[in-house]
Amino acid sequence: MTQQELLNTALYQSATELGCRPEDLVSGQNTVVRSRPHPRARRYLQLPFYCQLVSYGGGIVASVDPAVEQPVRQYINSCPPEHCFETPQLHRLTQLLAPRGQLPCFMAAYFLPQLSASAPAGCPYPVRLLTAAQLAPLHGGRWPNALCDARRELDVLAVGAYDGPHLIGLAGCSADCDTMWQIGIDVQPGYRRRGVAAALTHLLSQEILSRGKVPFYCAAWSNIPSVKNALRAGFGPAWVELTARPTGDTLAMAQPPL
Repeated sequence: MTQQELLNTALYQSATELGCRPEDLVSGQNTVVRSRPHPRARRYLQLPFYCQLVSYGGGIVASVDPAVEQPVRQYINSCPPEHCFETPQLHRLTQLLAPRGQLPCFMAAYFLPQLSASAPAGCPYPVRLLTAAQLAPLHGGRWPNALCDARRELDVLAVGAYDGPHLIGLAGCSADCDTMWQIGIDVQPGYRRRGVAAALTHLLSQEILSRGKVPFYCAAWSNIPSVKNALRAGFGPAWVELTARPTGDTLAMAQPPL
């Protein structure tokens, strides 16, 4: 799989979920489309979107409810794309959505493997490849990023690091859609800052690629350790997303709930 094929797969997946054409995401222009459900969307997404903004670094594609089609169009055309994902412009989007019972909720950067990147140093601990059947006993909250208790059936593959009989690091992937598997990583306290996370993330990405799937990695822009891990593991930034959700749901996710 080439670098362009990796990108094309991600573009096609995003276009499928947004309801646009893949070329709209790299046109350098802003595009607004009406959101509709799609059976090939990532399985954790809740479609149709009320307001979903996606940028691959040029223009923005906004997939929206018809009720906000015009105001969202005005919003994304009011400033450069990168500013639409940050304050102070983001306060304008909040003011637009709040009277309609919605708020900006999720915002993250997504990473794809850079095939020309150097591999990180090897893991300082023995590693094992774990299949879906071997992951079942590991659910239960100790590995919240590597595994998903809410969608256990999607956890298909992992790479674990062991200190003797003890599992001390785990990179797992979920089959979020037919062509792309998402990687999450957890390393137990006391074993961090030793290169475990980057080594496991890289090893798992290679296993995913060998199966003909595209690995991807997600991190909040403010999660510096996670972003650094993505870069050390040979990933590079590919796209960003902002998702609006109902106000009650969004505020309930705050810790403590607002």
